[in-house]
Amino acid sequence: MYNYDYKKCLMCYDAPCSKACGRVDIEKMMRAFYLDDFGYAFTMLEKCDTCEFCDGICTNACLNGIDIRKMVIDNRQYGYLYENLEGYEDIDISSDICGVKLENPFILSSSCVGASYDMIARAFDMGWAGVSYKTISMMDMYEASPRYSAVKDDNIHIYGFKNIEQLSSHSVEENIETISLLKKNYPDKVVIASIMGRNEAEWEYLSRKVSEAGADVIELNFSCPNMEEKNTGSDIGQNPEWCKKFMKAAKKGATVPVIAKLTPNIQDITVPGLASIEGGADGLSAINTIKSITGVDLDTKVALPAVGTNSMVGGYSGPAVKPIALRQISELSRNEVINKKHISGIGGIETWEDAVEFMMLGAGSVQMTTSVMQYGYRIIEDLINGLKIFMKQKGYTPVYDFIGAAVSSIVENDEINRDTMVYPTFIDKYCHGCGRCHIACNDAGHQAMMFDKETRKPKLDGTKCVGCMLCSLVCPGAAIVPSKRFAKKENRAVKELDPYI
Repeated sequence: MYNYDYKKCLMCYDAPCSKACGRVDIEKMMRAFYLDDFGYAFTMLEKCDTCEFCDGICTNACLNGIDIRKMVIDNRQYGYLYENLEGYEDIDISSDICGVKLENPFILSSSCVGASYDMIARAFDMGWAGVSYKTISMMDMYEASPRYSAVKDDNIHIYGFKNIEQLSSHSVEENIETISLLKKNYPDKVVIASIMGRNEAEWEYLSRKVSEAGADVIELNFSCPNMEEKNTGSDIGQNPEWCKKFMKAAKKGATVPVIAKLTPNIQDITVPGLASIEGGADGLSAINTIKSITGVDLDTKVALPAVGTNSMVGGYSGPAVKPIALRQISELSRNEVINKKHISGIGGIETWEDAVEFMMLGAGSVQMTTSVMQYGYRIIEDLINGLKIFMKQKGYTPVYDFIGAAVSSIVENDEINRDTMVYPTFIDKYCHGCGRCHIACNDAGHQAMMFDKETRKPKLDGTKCVGCMLCSLVCPGAAIVPSKRFAKKENRAVKELDPYI
């Protein structure tokens, strides 16, 4: 089991731990661990070969009191899991979006993280393959303040993020100039121009202007849930006829591929997706944010974020929306018409593992915002190296080897296997003896998990267990894993099972 103290890392800017060590970039290593980029972390951990003889200067410098030296020593023993990585840096992770080559699959999604030349140039310099430029429109933007709220865990990690922000506050002319300059100075990077119109004439005009400016791809924002002006944003995405009509208009002005960014605030995301394709879409991106209220101030009785004495329903993003995004990406991928088009996956992507999950469900590229808002553009290093190490270990090359690989695993409710089951199996050395599995099974399950108060060990009654595996989800020590699969008719009594391995 890893020493998880790295989850307490503050992700400092100009981190004192790294400056104190001078031998290893501790900040980079801690960030890799934090973002589940273990392979890349262990490539740096190998350099920490004198920690046993060090007085822990990195620990002394840590602003949050993490015993970094102990964490390094404890975790080094797991390095064998990431052996034989020689040459992983040379793995080809290039992808494409509607035939436009991406040096890697990672794109900044249309938002505050890609709103100006200086920001995007800095992101490109760090390694991001592309940007979906913050949505350009002919409307005047008047934003609220504050415009964000969040749901956090105990380590201040944001797992749910709400915004009530709208579109780019710059003029069309200013944005066109930025796109032109980006393409002039970064010809090999992909610039996606996100646009939004109020009528067919505006969609066609904006599409023509960004094409002329050099945009590689155009993304039609059919999905922003925060628009002040009615019949824009997600109002369009909830109306298939508008999706088709405005896609046709944008295609008239476009000389580059055009994709539609879909709203998740709809019963069946394939409906606007198909309508957009009927209008000429070359691909789709999904999802935009989910309409939400993150909380209420119990003292002022105003929902968050409080703009004076009021608030509004806003767009929810972050890791909390990933399961919803994955579901809707899978629905698009399973459609026989849509899966012939490029799909760009968005929604709660924070690590390279998240990205691979989207890609295995059919996304050929991925777009990110909330994670960048938390950790900055620097996470691209972890995304790239994590993906390369994963591909090295699995033997994938290129990325197309695994794009869509999990789509066929999603079946209809009446097709799922209901004739077999698994039992919980206990890994004794990982068991803390806390009894959480017993509590969960007794109060929310099938009363199959007994608990010996003397030995502080769980025991399974196989005659009652239904194999729901709730116990494994609540176990804080990862000490419960599924057994091999049994036919239900072979259900056995506890005395016939050896529950420990």
